[in-house]
Amino acid sequence: MRYMYLVSSAENSGPPPLKLMEELGKLAEQEMAAGRMVAQGGLLPTAAGARIELRRGRVKVIDGPFTETKEVIGGFAIFEFATREEAIASGVNFMQMHAKYAEGWEGVCEMRPMAVHMASAEAEGG
Repeated sequence: MRYMYLVSSAENSGPPPLKLMEELGKLAEQEMAAGRMVAQGGLLPTAAGARIELRRGRVKVIDGPFTETKEVIGGFAIFEFATREEAIASGVNFMQMHAKYAEGWEGVCEMRPMAVHMASAEAEGG
């Protein structure tokens, strides 16, 4: 099953320490080589983005930054794991790397199973 990790923290937490990025890069290479990591990436600050909202039947575009946001999604990863327990263990390892290499950093890694869209399944031969 595929799982998406959404990593969030306070937007003003600044850039990640270089050592953390190096270690996460090594981890990503290992996970991709093992066939578990499907995709991953970091996101730019909300000032570079926009929100497209639908409220009361009207679509509205709001340019960033989003001042009312306390925490923002800073990155994502998509993995393929056999079990939920494997997915959780991988997320725990990821957060332990943050504890080790980004002292004082606080955030959340939300792990969610993905519903596979039929077109995606067909493109993958499923």
